[in-house]
Amino acid sequence: MLIRKSILWTSLILLAPACFADQWNKKTIITINEEVMVPGAVLQPGTYVIKLVDSLSNRHIVTIMNEREDKVITTILAIPNWRLTPTGKTDMKFWETPAGNPPAIRAWFYPGDSFGQEFAYPKGLSAKIAEAAHEPVLTTEARTQAEMKEAPVTKVEPSGKEEPVEVSTYVAPESAKAPEVREEPAPAPAPVAAAEELPKTASPYGAFGLVGLVALTAGLAWRFVALPRRK
Repeated sequence: MLIRKSILWTSLILLAPACFADQWNKKTIITINEEVMVPGAVLQPGTYVIKLVDSLSNRHIVTIMNEREDKVITTILAIPNWRLTPTGKTDMKFWETPAGNPPAIRAWFYPGDSFGQEFAYPKGLSAKIAEAAHEPVLTTEARTQAEMKEAPVTKVEPSGKEEPVEVSTYVAPESAKAPEVREEPAPAPAPVAAAEELPKTASPYGAFGLVGLVALTAGLAWRFVALPRRK
């Protein structure tokens, strides 16, 4: 087991690429110096190009080509595989395989992405890998790109039992989603306030006093007029 793990770690280090990639199709260049198994092929030592072939589709279809990109080595159907800590370089995860078989790539992670592509292996081979790895392994009967657009993906348990797998469009984790922007209704115009009465500047008691003063003055004047004049 320790020897097997050391082989996997060695392969992982060797597969860490000098990658010059395109954000659109995740194009990545890798170089390996020992055999590595992928769905539909065994990669011999050399340089390869990995990229998505259908970025607008809700299926994750991966192609592996030679260095000159003039020959397709294999086409692979995958589903999202999440990781908690993205890294700044390409990362490859491997399956434990039966004795005598090269390590098998489980998933490919593009630099900086929190999700990668987990490969679905052909039926039969996926069962053998599941038995050796003691984990469920994705499987599909699709062989061509056209078939992969519609073909179901299932998983094979270590016991050999096949179970369905829900494959859907990529949805970012909650922490990675853009903030929700809601369109709020335009505020209604404020009602025009009714004209207010001018503030009263004096108490009515002042008016009463003024009336009293006038009455007093008038009374005194009348008294002065009514008094008899002395000769």
